[in-house]
Amino acid sequence: RKEGSEQEHKRMKAIRVLLLCLLGLLTATGVVAGYQLRKRPGGSGTVKSGVAPSGAPLLVNLTLIPSAAAKGAVCLDGTVPGYHLHPGFGSGADSWLVNLEGGGWCNNAATCRFSKNTMRGSSNYMEKQIQFFGISSNKPEENPDFYNWNRVIVRYCDGASFTGEGYDAKNNLYFRGQRIWSVVMEDLMSKGMRSAKQALLSGCSAGGLSSILHCDEFRALFPQSTKVKCLSDGGFFLDAVDVGGGRSLRSFYEGVVNLHGVANSLPKSCTSRMDATSCFFPQNIVPDITTPTFLLNAAYDVWQIEKSLAPGKADPAGSWNGCKLNHTKCDSKQIQFLQGFRNEMINALRGFSTSSKNGLFINSCFAHCQSYNQDTWYADDSPTIGKKVIATSVGDWYFERSQEKAIDCAYPCDKTCHHLI
Repeated sequence: RKEGSEQEHKRMKAIRVLLLCLLGLLTATGVVAGYQLRKRPGGSGTVKSGVAPSGAPLLVNLTLIPSAAAKGAVCLDGTVPGYHLHPGFGSGADSWLVNLEGGGWCNNAATCRFSKNTMRGSSNYMEKQIQFFGISSNKPEENPDFYNWNRVIVRYCDGASFTGEGYDAKNNLYFRGQRIWSVVMEDLMSKGMRSAKQALLSGCSAGGLSSILHCDEFRALFPQSTKVKCLSDGGFFLDAVDVGGGRSLRSFYEGVVNLHGVANSLPKSCTSRMDATSCFFPQNIVPDITTPTFLLNAAYDVWQIEKSLAPGKADPAGSWNGCKLNHTKCDSKQIQFLQGFRNEMINALRGFSTSSKNGLFINSCFAHCQSYNQDTWYADDSPTIGKKVIATSVGDWYFERSQEKAIDCAYPCDKTCHHLI
């Protein structure tokens, strides 16, 4: 765990602010709803196996799946899907960490047409290499429990959290998220995952929702002797009332579910008793997941504040414009509203948290996705609850060194947060 200079911390915070503002602009036009903050590749060269030299970025090549085309398992534009795989080594050679990339959803033909001309809808636009860090790092000082596992990042290009089945002939849009999920899993199984002794399905943001939706499917891929668990980071999206008294995210999700034909891909344990849109919300799914699951979430999720609780349509006067982008600009009534959102999240997790097999890390930070950034996953000043950083809490839960049910006290008690402002 290396010390970072104050200047470097300030630089990274400025980068996160810039990314947040840019993504906020995109979401304002309906293009992106949900995102993950990712440092992009720096330097040159690739490291094919083992631990990268100290200080050198681990750049991992994109692997496309040509055979997916014949199965119709394609991105929004009809191109084949792909993933980045860095092989495990040593004691981790038979263990697999599969990360499902996030990047929002498209809820109508216009937003999906836009997405298909980006890396979120076409493999033509995906980077040929990406940097692995945080939970995907191959350095023990950055990722102590999973650094030598086979680590995978599955690229996201279907616009519906790897669910859906359909085709829009008028706009030439393929909604094949469920097929992409199946084909990618088949390909990984053929690369050695079939013989895994340990496996963890993870995801951030829209990928965090994916890891919840597909958790039991992932478990079913392996024999009972394999230890299989799931981790959702920043994926616990609530069916919450917005500042205007409506339900903005429910309305958005309804468009996603109907456009992509998601219903048949959702857990039957939920759709047998609720409508499909309700079953796209994690709060209605997690009580029935049989596979051990860990939920990592900020109690004041900045994406949900900006796009679910206080979107422009719910706040036409713009009274939340400052608060939703910078929590220090919130007045007392706005903080009270956000405390209500936190309470709603905690209440929605009560049934889930009673199971000894499940884990929680709900910190009182204004953040979104904390396992994919090195400074929040495992660093000298990473966020903590009870003096335990996120990586340690997740590792202790996975390896059953201790039960992990960490729920932070309400803002502003936590002084370890890395707030996105």
